[in-house]
Amino acid sequence: MIQDIYPHRLHNEFIADKKAGANDRVFVFDGNNCLVHIDDGQLILPTAAELGAGEYTFLFALDDADYYRAAPPVVKAPEGFEFMKIYDIRHQKTGPREMMFALYTAFHIDKWYKDSVHCGRCGSKTVNSVRERARVCPVCGNTVYPRINPAVIVGIRNGDRILVTKYANRAHVPYYALVAGFTEIGETLEQTVVREVFEEVGLKVKNITYYKSQPWGTASDLLTGFFCDVDGDDTIRMDQGELKIAEWKTAAEIELQPDDYSLTNEMMQLFRDGHI
Repeated sequence: MIQDIYPHRLHNEFIADKKAGANDRVFVFDGNNCLVHIDDGQLILPTAAELGAGEYTFLFALDDADYYRAAPPVVKAPEGFEFMKIYDIRHQKTGPREMMFALYTAFHIDKWYKDSVHCGRCGSKTVNSVRERARVCPVCGNTVYPRINPAVIVGIRNGDRILVTKYANRAHVPYYALVAGFTEIGETLEQTVVREVFEEVGLKVKNITYYKSQPWGTASDLLTGFFCDVDGDDTIRMDQGELKIAEWKTAAEIELQPDDYSLTNEMMQLFRDGHI
């Protein structure tokens, strides 16, 4: 999966007021686009020196290299760099893997900074905490931490078949996926599995078993994977507002995604290869 970058390591420890050096690399985001240069399939970010004067906030270290975000506006875009959609960067098989994971993580943090400029309680402008990665309101004292959305990915087994889906509102994503959804307030993850499966495909399930988790920065998610079995009637009653395809597939019929970054793809591959 995208976070499997060993022997590399992403160090996300918070360091207050760390200053960017001239050669440190900087993430610059504009919506879902990132300022990059792709050279022979390799993802290259601009340096602080190439970007010029600006406000740079420390994000994390990847191995021994520090990475920063640039607060808008950026003074200049260096020659040879362009804004590319994160989706396109991924599906061009841009690498190396550790840089793709860094890109997803940086996008998650950058979006939180942009969404936390003002206090949601009193509307005052927030400031960075000096103790931890948080935004603090100097007026009412409200502390805002990075948002992480818990969600489930569900592999529903029916004997020698598994249920695969395609979402109705994601025409740009042609690949099969699994039932998925966000956890609601007051729910356990297992209760989310039961609810989402029933809402999306009208099935009851049993034998719910946790598999693995994954950070997924483009949606600020922490994904949790579960396998389960259909309980009783296996007739699919698809929510057509949510899905455009929901169908049972045998292992031989499963079509995997074009890369091995996602938890969804790994779970489908496990079933295809007879390991679950």
